Amino acid sequence: MGTPLPRLYPIVDDGFLTGRGLAVEGFAKELKAAGVGLLQYRNKSGGPQEVLRVAALIRDAMAGSECRLILNDRADLAVIAGWDGVHVGQEDLSPDDARRVVGVERWVGVSTHTEEQVRLAELSCADYVAVGPVFATGTKLDAEPVIGLVGVALARTLTKKPIVAIGGVTRANARSVIDAGADSVAVISALIAEGESVEKVARDFLDVLR
Repeated sequence: MGTPLPRLYPIVDDGFLTGRGLAVEGFAKELKAAGVGLLQYRNKSGGPQEVLRVAALIRDAMAGSECRLILNDRADLAVIAGWDGVHVGQEDLSPDDARRVVGVERWVGVSTHTEEQVRLAELSCADYVAVGPVFATGTKLDAEPVIGLVGVALARTLTKKPIVAIGGVTRANARSVIDAGADSVAVISALIAEGESVEKVARDFLDVLR
């Protein structure tokens, strides 16, 4: 992987933002202003042209920053979009197949939910391993069983790769997740708080995670 994984890993979820009347481009600009170093774009329902269109908007919004851009699921579109990597789930391409598509210079991340999946991820070419959900989350309707901080600590014993913890992470509990063994926390819904800008919330996360 070379460079260390940033502590905060915002996920720009197209469906989640659209449901709240928020524009992806504006959301990305606020994350840039906060100084995030890693971002994932997730669109589970859009076709390839739509994903590439929005990916270009996000890339333009983050221009001039050092932020790495990771596309969810689609290794081929990550290459076409000129992004920095792809994140795959258990039903997507394997990390090794994704690597064949994106090449050695781009990052490949993989989601895991069980001990066995973490063990397999450790043996794969994945650059980092996502574990979760750590806490209960309402963002995914088909969420796996909660693993808790104990699950994060267990994953830490099973892999030497950087760990991204996801699921129900908030400003209040993010530090405990890092203390349990995660290198980074992925955040979706907790970036949106009533009466606060996304930039302010992201800055709070970055302060908590220092």
